[in-house]
Amino acid sequence: MNALKDRLASLRRQAGISPPPLIPTDDVRARLGRLLGTRDRSVRRVLPAPVGEQTAMGVFAVEHAWPAESTVSIQLPWLEASIDRERLVCFDTETTGLAGGVGTKAFMIGWAMWCSDHIVTRQLYLTTMGGEDAMLRQFSAALPRDPVFVSYNGKSYDAPLLKGRYRINRQTHPFDDNLHIDLLHPTRRRYRGVWENCKLKTIERELLGILREDDLPGSEAPAAWRDFLQGRCGKNLARVVEHNRQDVLTLTRLLDHLRVEQ
Repeated sequence: MNALKDRLASLRRQAGISPPPLIPTDDVRARLGRLLGTRDRSVRRVLPAPVGEQTAMGVFAVEHAWPAESTVSIQLPWLEASIDRERLVCFDTETTGLAGGVGTKAFMIGWAMWCSDHIVTRQLYLTTMGGEDAMLRQFSAALPRDPVFVSYNGKSYDAPLLKGRYRINRQTHPFDDNLHIDLLHPTRRRYRGVWENCKLKTIERELLGILREDDLPGSEAPAAWRDFLQGRCGKNLARVVEHNRQDVLTLTRLLDHLRVEQ
């Protein structure tokens, strides 16, 4: 067989005929594609299905409601006046990095609000990088009149990060003109030294009796979102949604606990 191939090659050279082009195998084609920075168009990539419903290009929303244990106004020991519960916005973000900085984005904003006799949680998250402007506008539009923000370390992390993203998108942010209650500080004053730390997960377990099942740590949220964007896996994004929802629900529970504690 090899002798026949050599004979054919010799006859082509004598006749001035160029050898036929090599047809790459699937493996070789894939390697060439990677070297050239292109994809094999014959292979269709199936993207993971997003959770929730699309509200704008590149933005999806997830909403749930639960009966509220208490709907009356609250009086916190360190505040002079009572606050109507329907003004409260318990919020938290999931971001592309935990260190902060100009390049860090919030790819998810979640919040819980009292609406009549229910607590409603709503979460907005990005499915494309270009959806940030719409996500920020939707968050602002959903806020009640004269909102009172409630967070856990949000004054130092979440609010400054969102302020920066609002400015980059040339929008007016809602934080400077409204009251912001950061529950980390009263929690630390009361429970520092009682347990090993005052992380929200510790406060949930020791103070509120909340034990999360199959919880995705917040540190793994950026990788889960990137995996979703790159079409590798969407399962962990659903776990990020659940983690974020539990965070904002915990804020409602912790707020009630601090309200009654003197």
